[in-house]
Amino acid sequence: MGFCRFFYVGTVVVASLLVASCAETQLIVYTAKRITQASTDSSVDTQKQSSGIYKIGNPYQIKGVWYYPKVDYQYDETGIASWYGKQFHKKKTANGEVFDMNELSAAHRTLPLPSAVRVTNLNNGRSLILRVNDRGPFAHGRIIDISRKGAQILGFSRQGTTRVRVQVLPAQSRALGSAIQRGPGRKNVDSPITVAKLPKPSVTAQTLAPPPGGAASPAPQNTPSVLRPTAPVFQPRVASPNWRPTSESVRQSQAKPTKMYIQAGAYGKFENANRVRALLSGFGPVKIMPVLVNGIDYFRVRVGPVSTLEEADSYLDDVIRAGYGDAKIVIDCLASDAKSTSSKLSLKKSRMPISC
Repeated sequence: MGFCRFFYVGTVVVASLLVASCAETQLIVYTAKRITQASTDSSVDTQKQSSGIYKIGNPYQIKGVWYYPKVDYQYDETGIASWYGKQFHKKKTANGEVFDMNELSAAHRTLPLPSAVRVTNLNNGRSLILRVNDRGPFAHGRIIDISRKGAQILGFSRQGTTRVRVQVLPAQSRALGSAIQRGPGRKNVDSPITVAKLPKPSVTAQTLAPPPGGAASPAPQNTPSVLRPTAPVFQPRVASPNWRPTSESVRQSQAKPTKMYIQAGAYGKFENANRVRALLSGFGPVKIMPVLVNGIDYFRVRVGPVSTLEEADSYLDDVIRAGYGDAKIVIDCLASDAKSTSSKLSLKKSRMPISC
């Protein structure tokens, strides 16, 4: 009787282990299937992403305003950013990539596609690197349109817009454009020769006798050559056309107080700026604000400051309708309260704006 009970219990235990083992096996298979499916989906997404091309584009016009795409590795501008998401999710961008609102990307009106930029939210001091792969925004008062994920990280997805500074990253942008143009299946524009191997020319050497009245030079001595150390070359972390920025590029700095203006234009002669100021004086408070750029004085004609974006958009439309199609909303960062009066006077004298 005892043996039968022992045999029965043992049989139950073994059966239980077999069932558990089967369940565990099914779980492993299911998990592996999900991982395989995810990998397949990821590879498909990557394949779609890599289908994009390097594109600058021709000048184009939107609502009466002309935009001129170009390579500009010194681009540094302040203004208003907006964001876009579900309406364009999984649709093609201007350079043929697939827009993913959950990636860190952006749309810009003139920068090459793709480019890398650092966008700083001037309201909270947070900044992030984004991949520019689309054209837009096409509202006059916005300078960049950011993916939903980028807006969430920068902290303005609920507000819809924010004051920003946009700076192109030259090294990353160059490397990104080069990686796409040299990608698989693309021609190497710097190497028009397509033959697999070039014939090597035969070279012969012959010692000539010295001219009449001359003497042969002494044979060169074997002296060791001195190699001077070269400075390390910076290699940006952009190795392939599929490079995507990550949230690890987020930086946090102290936010500065800002003022918002509508800039009608910047002029090299004060007389021209003063003429524009007089023409726009009926729209509101108009100022001429000098600035020194690369040793050259410019005189910026600005309406404002204005306190709300709605007010800025209204002024901007008026200035554009008055014939100043290059007008834009700009943001100036101000000196903090801790700055002394003397430093403010020195800043005004130097005619240099405070960097945001």
